Amino acid sequence: MLHVSLLGEQTISDDGTGVQTGSPRTVALLGLLAVHEGSPQARRRIAGLFWPDSSDAQALTNLRRELHHLRQILGQEPSLVVTSRDLCWRDSPTCHVDARAFDVERGAALDAMATGDGEQALIHATAAIDLYKGELLPGLYDDWLLEARAELQRQCVEMCDLATAARARTGDLTGAVASARRRVRLQPLEEVGYRTLMQVLADLGDRAGAVTTYHHCASVLERELGVLPDPATRRLFQRLMARAEGPAARRSGFAAHRLVGRLAELGALEDVWRAAADGRPGFALVWGGAGVGKTRLVNELAETARRDGAVVAVSQCFGASGRLALAPVADWMRDPAVQAGVPRLDAAWRAEVDRLVPSARSARSAPSVHAAESGPDDAMEDPWQRHRFFEGLARALIGVGRPVLLVLDNLQWCDLETLAFVTFCLRLDPGARLMVAGTLRDDDGDEDADLAGWTARMRAAGLLTELRLSPLEAGDAAELAEAIRGRPLSADDADLLQAATGGFPLYVIEAVRGGARPGPGGDLASVLRVRLQAATAPARDVAGLAAAVGTDFSLDLLTEASDLQAGAVVEAVDELWRRRIVHELGDGYDFSHDLLRDAAYAQVSPPKRWLLHRRVAQALELMHADDTGTVSAQLAEQYLRGGRPDRAVAYYRRAADVAAGLFAHAEAVRLNRLALALVRERPPGSGRDLEELALLEAMAAPLNARHGFASPELQRTLERSVELAESLDRKESLSTGLVALWTSRIVQGRVPEAYRTAVRALALVDPGTEMSGTAHFAVGGSAFCLGRPAEALRHFDRVTGGAFALSVGVRPEVQGVAWAAHAHWLLGHDHEALAACREAIGNARALRHPYSLAVALAYGAITYQMCGAMPELRETAGELRELCERHDFAYYREWGVILDGWCRSGEDGLRLARQGIGNLREQGSLVRMPYWLSLLADLSARHGLPDVALATLDAALAGGQAREDLWWLPEALRMRAALGDEGSAVSRLRSAAQLASAHGSLALLRRCERDLAERGRSMRERSANAAVPSVRQARDFPATHLEGDP
Repeated sequence: MLHVSLLGEQTISDDGTGVQTGSPRTVALLGLLAVHEGSPQARRRIAGLFWPDSSDAQALTNLRRELHHLRQILGQEPSLVVTSRDLCWRDSPTCHVDARAFDVERGAALDAMATGDGEQALIHATAAIDLYKGELLPGLYDDWLLEARAELQRQCVEMCDLATAARARTGDLTGAVASARRRVRLQPLEEVGYRTLMQVLADLGDRAGAVTTYHHCASVLERELGVLPDPATRRLFQRLMARAEGPAARRSGFAAHRLVGRLAELGALEDVWRAAADGRPGFALVWGGAGVGKTRLVNELAETARRDGAVVAVSQCFGASGRLALAPVADWMRDPAVQAGVPRLDAAWRAEVDRLVPSARSARSAPSVHAAESGPDDAMEDPWQRHRFFEGLARALIGVGRPVLLVLDNLQWCDLETLAFVTFCLRLDPGARLMVAGTLRDDDGDEDADLAGWTARMRAAGLLTELRLSPLEAGDAAELAEAIRGRPLSADDADLLQAATGGFPLYVIEAVRGGARPGPGGDLASVLRVRLQAATAPARDVAGLAAAVGTDFSLDLLTEASDLQAGAVVEAVDELWRRRIVHELGDGYDFSHDLLRDAAYAQVSPPKRWLLHRRVAQALELMHADDTGTVSAQLAEQYLRGGRPDRAVAYYRRAADVAAGLFAHAEAVRLNRLALALVRERPPGSGRDLEELALLEAMAAPLNARHGFASPELQRTLERSVELAESLDRKESLSTGLVALWTSRIVQGRVPEAYRTAVRALALVDPGTEMSGTAHFAVGGSAFCLGRPAEALRHFDRVTGGAFALSVGVRPEVQGVAWAAHAHWLLGHDHEALAACREAIGNARALRHPYSLAVALAYGAITYQMCGAMPELRETAGELRELCERHDFAYYREWGVILDGWCRSGEDGLRLARQGIGNLREQGSLVRMPYWLSLLADLSARHGLPDVALATLDAALAGGQAREDLWWLPEALRMRAALGDEGSAVSRLRSAAQLASAHGSLALLRRCERDLAERGRSMRERSANAAVPSVRQARDFPATHLEGDP
């Protein structure tokens, strides 16, 4: 069955093959025919409507081309009826057109109303409203379309009115509110919709919501038309406020709804927007000091994009660290146009969207904790899913069927995960019609290192356009002031204004609205204090309470937290709104500028701030009693500022769990650190130690995901966890911590310490348990690195299923078998090595688990390299690199890069090998470094760089012996002999053979014997004098490792 979506997007899809959308013109042709269903449309008329500037012959040729494309997409679909003169669309059961389904449901609703069947009328009206996902054929502006689009929108408004009235009659006031809100969104300039919504909200008992609706109405009319609400709307508002009717209280000053003095800057942003709309995604960053007009400029761009038919989703960041990670992305995802497209995504991508914003929830305040409800471990077990999670979100944003503008205000306070997502989203599809516009304050003097690094990377990638705003010139500042005050300025006043404000638009606006003049140098703080002091005492109190919230706020929250009556809070917020101290934002409010929030907070005495923060925290707990996870970070901040660090710790822990569940590793670490700092301030005792241990255990996995196995901070965290677990006699925590610490130490290349740690863990666990298998794996891995392949193999054979304590995403049945392949090869078991290698890769593929597959491929590539299986090595290294790039696996990606380089040789191979080794060193991942360096040395020698090869091998030998990473040293020493002088070559070869024999590494011993034989000295003939065992004797050689210089 075909599905044609013309409302809110332009897509044609098939149940079997997916989206088959043609050109916009092709879809528009289908749209015109569908709108006139059953009525044949003359070809000449259609051609004239679509190509009015072309000749009749050319227009008809163009029509034949688009008709050909349409018939290819539709296939055998009978809905399209074609004759030599006319084209016609007829409904059929094999093709669903949303615009036609809307018309059918609307007709059924009207028929039911005509017969007095209100229930059926409501059912069909609701179905029609649900089908109307947006305007007809968004992004197209042909004359014929504008009339059809306006008529369909009017019909949807009609359905909203019908549904609102029907629900109100039956007492379903909540449903009536939803229908009325939809009507307001459809016709934001029609006051009757606002009045209906205000009345229904009042009937529901939501006086605060009714007042907020009036504020929305007044702001929209002022901004778009420069007028006040009409008398009927104002009278309703007066009744809701229980005021005597009289002249409507005006807002202070006029709204400067026309952008002043920024035409060049706006033009630069519009250039970026036009490029993005043409399929060149990018990020535009507007820099400047506080009050210079960054947000106003970006808002003007947003209005331009809306007029172009784009989807515009807006969010902002706050200085208070009380929002969850990815909160801006959650705001974008909740945009109605984005939400309308989510059901059309594949089920896998919908699941990722639901992880952040479940479809059943529409609250704007914070991301969902859906993913964290089963604990953060689910997310941490599969680190590759972070990539999948981001991709699902990105596909929802760029898959709406029209250009998208995402606005991110106050980037200086943005969380790292949102920045990472923005980069990912812009890179996912090079042809995406996507632009992100951000604002950044640069006047605080403290540049954030992470943000600076992010902007540098975006700049280097060619994705960033930067625009630095300066204050307005004197003439523009005067023009802005005149627009605010409604009358002209004298020349003297204009000069004084410029001297006092420095041309900062916010300074100008606040000086004019406050009726005060800032002092020399632009003392904005004094102006803002005057503005706040002009308000009534209750309004000032409520402003202080709102400032304590730290983010945007709702009337319900202020009412719950305030000691004023609900009516008094509503009155106070209305006053603050009329004075333009706050403005409406979504379903709530925010300060008109962050500096106003700061000024309101500064007027609250320190003791009262403590009280306000406690009240806000208690109000949040009451309002979110069923799900405090959504506000856990905010609760932690409020309780901390309210003098309750014990409560703050609990909520920081909860917020960290939520962040980990959303793959927000940096945020999870930050929140756990804050909790740890508070816990460590407590008096010593077992209670404190238990809580510290719990926090350290929770922080280990996100630290690993964020910084890698070799992170020094991760090492310190694990060492402290082990210390605490031992002192508290917590056996399970101790064994888990020891295995986790082993992982850190082995990757760092601290092999002896890793071995001792693993043996200690093994002694603690019960035989046959899952943890026992994990401990055996740790001992086996350490023994292998120490040059004890036989001992390693015995432990690998005892590995059981389950997940490792810290090696996130790793499965023992994969990595244990894969590493055992290396031990088999060293022991001379070539057949068993290849069999284990293939078994591990097969197990990983069966799991359908990308990270496990990366592990198996990485170990498998080493096995193929050692075995000399070049075709398999090339194929495996290539697949490994592609997999790691797709899922952003850093550690094993370097393995693939080095091995791919070794396969290629030449300058390109050298570059890749150096790159991979350099990245491993930068990460602190030094295990196997002698092996990696030997591959680089081999490449250098083949490329005619013997001195470089010698130096590389010397580094491999020195580093391997220093860290006792011994398993590959016989081979490195053998290679060193081949490059050295003839006199020392035999001595080195004998040392290499002796070391290989001591390890029981028959494969490496054979290589040494071969080299000795090639130099004319048989290993077997000289075994007595040189005390070198034969291959046969070496099979029973004790599995020990050598101390000291080989």
